[in-house]
Amino acid sequence: MASEHGQGESPTEYIVHHLTHLKVGEGFWTFHVDTLFMSALLAALTAWFLYAGARKASVGTPSGLRNVVEMVYEFVDGQVADIYHGNRGFLVALGLSLFTWVVAMNAMDLIPLDLPGGVAALFGAEYWRVLPTADLNGTVAMAIVILVLIVGYAIRAKGVGGYAHEWIAAPFGGHPLLWIPNFALNVVELLAKPVSLSMRLFGNMYAGELLFMLIALLGMGFAVSLGGISLFLGQIVFGTAWAIFHILIILLQAYIFMVLPIVYISMAEEHH
Repeated sequence: MASEHGQGESPTEYIVHHLTHLKVGEGFWTFHVDTLFMSALLAALTAWFLYAGARKASVGTPSGLRNVVEMVYEFVDGQVADIYHGNRGFLVALGLSLFTWVVAMNAMDLIPLDLPGGVAALFGAEYWRVLPTADLNGTVAMAIVILVLIVGYAIRAKGVGGYAHEWIAAPFGGHPLLWIPNFALNVVELLAKPVSLSMRLFGNMYAGELLFMLIALLGMGFAVSLGGISLFLGQIVFGTAWAIFHILIILLQAYIFMVLPIVYISMAEEHH
């Protein structure tokens, strides 16, 4: 809901304000402080949540937090088992970390729009974006880690020589005339994975965040119009409806970001 941030601002200024990051540095060395802080904070809270549930483990029927953690773990373990048929211990840990962390970050979109900025203003920050996954820098950083794991698993399965040979011998064969096209296609295939992974999550969450801003503008219309009670009611109705639907997007995008890295790693080990 729009608050004092929206008063005295045009709709365009209101949206631009909420899409601006708190930054330090210049040029290439510009850091988005809000993205870094929220990502680290939510990672710590997610780790605590999983630890708190796991340490309550005991014989018998699970309940409360332990039950939630066990349900999430069994869900992730089942998904990984269906995709990857080797020793899946690390990949289950990876999938569990990605799923719970991305859910936590995505869920920040459900916080009232002006609340994070209002709290940040108390500490002297003019801008504060609370949704890390709506920052392309954040999603690309996560995707780069996945890219490193893909290459690492491929080398572990095939060796450095076997992996290097695959770059020039697949998919068209190992004739010297085909080395360059093979290499070019493998570069595209490899880079497409982190690009699509990061852009998908960023695009969906950025669009959701923007829609919440547009709905909040109905509240601004009510604030400046004596006869605008319908705008206020519209903000509540549409905001609530979108928030309920957005929960599905939050979970779906976290699921996709958890499953696709497992698929990519499995393909990297099996591809010839």
